[in-house]
Parts: sequence; structure tokens; C-alpha cells
Amino acid sequence: MKFIQPTLLATALTASFASSAVYAHESCNVDLSAGFTINPTTIEFLQEENGQENRSLYKITDGKVLSVGGSEVSLSGSQQQLVEKYDAKIRQLVPEVKNVAIEGVDLAVDGVNLAFNGLLGEGNSVAADLTKELKLVREQVATNLTIENGITIGVDGLESNELLGEDFEQRIESAVEKAVLNSMGTILIAVGQQMMTADGDEQSFETRMEEFGENLEQEMNARADKIEAKAEKLCVSIAKLDVLEEQLKAEIEPLNNTNVFTVTQNEHEDDKDMSAK
Repeated sequence: MKFIQPTLLATALTASFASSAVYAHESCNVDLSAGFTINPTTIEFLQEENGQENRSLYKITDGKVLSVGGSEVSLSGSQQQLVEKYDAKIRQLVPEVKNVAIEGVDLAVDGVNLAFNGLLGEGNSVAADLTKELKLVREQVATNLTIENGITIGVDGLESNELLGEDFEQRIESAVEKAVLNSMGTILIAVGQQMMTADGDEQSFETRMEEFGENLEQEMNARADKIEAKAEKLCVSIAKLDVLEEQLKAEIEPLNNTNVFTVTQNEHEDDKDMSAK
């Protein structure tokens, strides 16, 4: 049966809350040239150099002390205000990123339940097993995106190994494949029942499955649109952070040649109409 493809399903689940959903949109894209760590006292930007251990570009301690190359930088009053504003802005973004990432996982949970409950009926073991695994992932994302516990994000954003672990995608794929294989008998029985209700008419069965798939896609797209809107707002917030970074680079000489955030935005037609009024 072509509509059961564990690997593709796993990929879809992973993609629903990977960095593309959080850091990129057709009208707003964020590129990171360095990774960074955040904890209650420090924000440090790190860049891999020639495949070796990460090199510290600069760090901000206690929200106000700027160090570049291991040396504290003497700041004027206006420079100090910029550093403090930059530190605060980054910290304010963390819960926004966390909310979008968690809603992405919740979307995957909804997709699993809608798909398998629609095919196998309420309370089936496939949906239950996958939901259990995804909720563990949700807990991991929530824990790893908490400043109190310390956050490390690489240049790959939310897909970085530092945040979710090197085995993250394999873990999801294995969970999907295991759940489907263990329940193959139940799935085949459900498919057989569907074919019987179609009176053996293969074309009618295929039509029913296509309609089921289309309805599922429409439902998931509607839910994904809401997350996408939040991701769009998040990207705009990061764009404001990028503006602050440019000010830091321009006004604090040791930072002149650094660049962590690069944001590109394509203006929507309705945005253009609004700005023209």
C-alpha cells in the first residue's frame, strides 16, 4: 500500500518543528554565521575554526560586560546601553522561539492522531506509541530551550546537534517504523475493512483514501498556518535584533568584523499596500 511510508512520515514529523519552521519563511529568512550559548549570566557567540573546537567571538556577562578575545572592552555610556539592550533582546527572544518550537511538536502530535485515528480508529496503538515518543521530544525541546538550564544553538538553528542531539532524526524515524511494523496486522485489517465497505471496488477505495489524505492535509495546513504566522513574527523580532547587532558593529571597534545574524525579508504585497497608506 503506497500510503504507508514510515520513512517519509518520519521526515514529515521532523520537518514540522525543525529550524526551517522557526528560522525561515518564504518572506523572512535568518542565517546564523556562529553558534551561541545562553545561561543566566552569560551570552557567548562561538565560531568553528578549521574544524577545530569553537572559538569565542565575544561574550556578554551579567548583561553589560563585553569581552572580545578574552579581554574586557571598555565602553562609553552609549555603547554600554547598546550592549545591555542587545543582551536583553536576545533573552526576550528565547520564549518566543520555545513557543514556536513546542507548537511545532504539538502539530506533529495532532498529525499522528488525525492520520492513524482516521485510518485505524480511536485508541489505536500506533497513534498512542508515536504520541508517547513525540511528547518525550516535546519535553526535551522545552528543557533545552530554557535559559535556566543553559541553551546551546549551533549555526543550524533548531536542527543543530547541540540542541536536540545527534540521534534526533533517527530517533523519530525509528519510533515511526517500529510503531507501524508492530501494528502492521491492525493496519492491514483496517485496510481490508475499508476495501470491503467499498464492495471490492478498488477505484472507490483509492478515491476514499485520496479524500482522507486531502482532508488530513487541509486540516494540518490550517493548523500549520497559525504556527507559520507566529514564526513570521519571530523572524521580524530577529530582524530587529540584527539591526541592533549592526549598531554594535558600527560603534564598538572590536566588533567591527563580526556578524552573527543575517536577516533577509521580502515584503508582502499587502504589506506594501499598508505602507503606502
